Amino acid sequence: MKANGNLGGSTNVIIRGSSSLTGNNQALFVIDGVPVNNDNTNNAGQISGRAGYDYGNAASDIDPNDIESMNVLKGAAATALYGSRAANGVIMITTKKGKKADGAKKNLGVSINSNVTVGFVDKSTFPKYQNQYGAGYGTYFYGDPPMAGFEYLYDVNGDGQTDYTVPTYEDASYGQKFDPSISVYQWDSYYPASPNYKKATPWVAGANGPVTFFDNSVSLTNNVEIAGGGDKSTFRLGYTSNDDKGIMPNSHINKNAVTFNGSYDILKNLTVSAYANYIKTNGKGRNSTGYSDNILSGFRQWMEVNVDYKMQKDLYDLTGENITWNPNNPNDLRPAYWDNPYFLRFNNYETDTRSRFIGYSQADWKINNYFSLMGRYAIDTYSELQEERKAIGSSSGEFGVQRPDVTSGYSRFNKSFTESNLDFLLKFNKNLTEDLNLSALVGSNVRRSGVDQIYLSTNGGLIVPGQYSIGNSANSLLNPEELKTQVGVNGVFAGFSLGYKNFLFLDGTARRDQSSTLPASNNAYFYPSVSGSFIFSNVMAKNNWLNLGKVRLGYAKVGNSAPWGSIKDTYTQNTSFGGTALFSVPSTKNNTDLKPESTTSIEGGLEMKFFQGLLGFDVSLYKKNTVDQIIPVAVSTATGYSSKYVNAGEMQNKGIELMLFGTPVKSGDFQWDVTLNWAKNINEVVSLEGGLQNLQIASLQGGITINARVGEPYGTIQGTDYVIDEATGKREVLANGFYKISGTSDKIIGNVNPDWNGGLNDKFSYKNWSFSFLIDWQQGGSVFSLDQYYGLATGLYAETVYNNDLGNPVRNDVIMIKNPDGTSTYTYDPTSGGVIIDGVYAPGTTLKINGVVTDMGGKQNITRAPGNDYRLQGYSKNPASAFVYAASYIKLREAVITYSIPKTTLAKSFFSGVSFSLVGSNLWILAKSLPHADPEASQSSGNVQGWQSGVMPTTRNVGFSVNLQF
Repeated sequence: MKANGNLGGSTNVIIRGSSSLTGNNQALFVIDGVPVNNDNTNNAGQISGRAGYDYGNAASDIDPNDIESMNVLKGAAATALYGSRAANGVIMITTKKGKKADGAKKNLGVSINSNVTVGFVDKSTFPKYQNQYGAGYGTYFYGDPPMAGFEYLYDVNGDGQTDYTVPTYEDASYGQKFDPSISVYQWDSYYPASPNYKKATPWVAGANGPVTFFDNSVSLTNNVEIAGGGDKSTFRLGYTSNDDKGIMPNSHINKNAVTFNGSYDILKNLTVSAYANYIKTNGKGRNSTGYSDNILSGFRQWMEVNVDYKMQKDLYDLTGENITWNPNNPNDLRPAYWDNPYFLRFNNYETDTRSRFIGYSQADWKINNYFSLMGRYAIDTYSELQEERKAIGSSSGEFGVQRPDVTSGYSRFNKSFTESNLDFLLKFNKNLTEDLNLSALVGSNVRRSGVDQIYLSTNGGLIVPGQYSIGNSANSLLNPEELKTQVGVNGVFAGFSLGYKNFLFLDGTARRDQSSTLPASNNAYFYPSVSGSFIFSNVMAKNNWLNLGKVRLGYAKVGNSAPWGSIKDTYTQNTSFGGTALFSVPSTKNNTDLKPESTTSIEGGLEMKFFQGLLGFDVSLYKKNTVDQIIPVAVSTATGYSSKYVNAGEMQNKGIELMLFGTPVKSGDFQWDVTLNWAKNINEVVSLEGGLQNLQIASLQGGITINARVGEPYGTIQGTDYVIDEATGKREVLANGFYKISGTSDKIIGNVNPDWNGGLNDKFSYKNWSFSFLIDWQQGGSVFSLDQYYGLATGLYAETVYNNDLGNPVRNDVIMIKNPDGTSTYTYDPTSGGVIIDGVYAPGTTLKINGVVTDMGGKQNITRAPGNDYRLQGYSKNPASAFVYAASYIKLREAVITYSIPKTTLAKSFFSGVSFSLVGSNLWILAKSLPHADPEASQSSGNVQGWQSGVMPTTRNVGFSVNLQF
């Protein structure tokens, strides 16, 4: 389970690896036995790597204050009864409920929880900028010392003389070395509102860098609940208010949730119960993701370190205008690429709202001592609106329907979702003999779900400034993007559990589903499961050292239906031309012969506890294979299509999970508990359709793709790579001094799957005090950083300074500098300029040495790449693999100190319990390989991972909580 750092952002919940090549790999959330929707509605820009917002998962609506307990069901045998959506595992949530009165006295309790949390930017996850060189690319483009890199084209102060000006349209920092004795005309000398209007100012680094742009985040949570019951009834009513202010200016999410559940014994053997949860969420100013129109892309990739961001704020506050550091030139103040970030946050913000209701009503009838019947109707429904704005005067960028480049616009996305589940369940429980017990069930499920959504926007920009409506469109509207789906699944299922003498158990389930998204002739699928366990400790002679010894083994098969709209071909309506309606067929051919997918799983495990539970472990081994996957594969365009849905492909996951737990110290009032978790999953794409060897999942900026490649893990990162000399094992270089790059972009340069994950949780308790901490460890996995791809080329980061130094010799010795990938070195001599890149010459490379043309193939590099050259470290002369980093990390994920006032102290008060907690989260990244960012940061949840662009910094969070019980 990984959050990505975006305000209100989505969480990727993957259990035991990805099983589907193109479908949903997220776990299913189930509340009190009722599945709830966990879609995210993040727009398509995030998948393509362009602009977008992360609007979060729908499961984020679940209020943690309502949760009594939460269990993770991993194996298919444990999840088979929840239907095909449970093939990826289940997050089982049991909600808090009231309790019946003990005797004639009614039971009533009130609880109040209040929490405030403050977050601070973790600077290890934000760029460490160099502060020695300013705007532009220096002598690489133009100019001679001592004013190299400055323009000499404009008369800024109006005295009739040409002035030296900063190249404001060059969004890089490979320019002239800072020198306070030099005064030049900078961006703030161009605007009449600026105190430096028409003034030259000293050439120094900005006093207030981008990190000053961020605020501290503040989160306020207040919860009150009333719970109790009588001799025949229970109830609980809860209300929670969340108010979250993000680290970006003008960012805020407010959420209010009301929950009620209750039960009543109509008869001695008939109980009715109900659950209702209403959630209203309002968001404003979520951070952009992807590349375009993302402030963080500028901070991390394209920037001038001479810019003072406090000045950017002051001028926006004074004028409300887009006074940017990045105008085209002194005579054209339109933004070249980047807007004033404060103008963006207070004008080009998004807003969103979601109203959601989750509820069920249930009747439980105990027919006799052996049989009981349950009937339940559940509904999960929500509607949401997402509005995005681009103010007149903004820089040009992709926006709206079909993503054209515009300088203003307005868009809105409306979505409604409804799912209903009707369940009947007949249960049987009886001791067949003195030694044999049977529990059995049979039931049915009728599920209906539907989505109705529309996305529309202005076209060509806005007419009236500040009026954000579809009718304020400069041009005729493009056709909206619309979707309406209805899906029905009917299921019947049965299960049994047979126990013999409390040491031998056999369990089985069977389910048959019929889905409307499959062809009528092949729309039903059957999936069974069987598992057994042997508690061998219960047949051993009693002893003091072994308390539990249990071995288990299970097999399961889970079916899955096709995506909506993959059977019958339909037409797509295009924007009318000249009043004529236009229609076309989609690029993907549907298939009336599809059959269901299926996942087969086998699992075994051993659980043992020793010395009255002071020590124990639980280990599981599993393997699951998903076959007949429904995927779109490429076909000849001569057919009129570019792809076609087929049943093809197999994916395998196998792995081991280990949990160790113990109590090293238990003495008097002091106790120390330890839990260690470790898991390793090995994923492999076993096969694809026909002779297909690779299925591309996404093509992303930076020249990389995310792929499902036969024989490799799902999520391989492919791109260009270094060429390695076989004899020496070193990278090959060319005669120009730069590395040789592979001619194709299909080299495997990483994969998104970690080698393993682990966690260590320690808890110490002494009398009324407790302290716990959690360390989270991920080893391996890969992430491509577009921030490094561009940011190293533009000279932003501290590690680029030495390259600028080559144009300004200050030392006479040879210096060794580590390459950013940590494996090779650059060697240079400032007196001669240039850099010798560690490597050997490519075969066929010839140099003239002492007048003799010499074949240098395989020999040590002696040629210097040009000094003071932006291409040395960045994207221009390096392969994509140079910007792939290990996604490993070790984090102090959480630490909690709690004090509970003793019951004896509260005996004469109206409180039944009072506790105070100091809570810290993401407190410390102990180790990571990725520079300047958090390896967990991403654009959104889903199958496209392992790519970063303009990601948010992580925050260190410290909170204080008070819990009062009456």
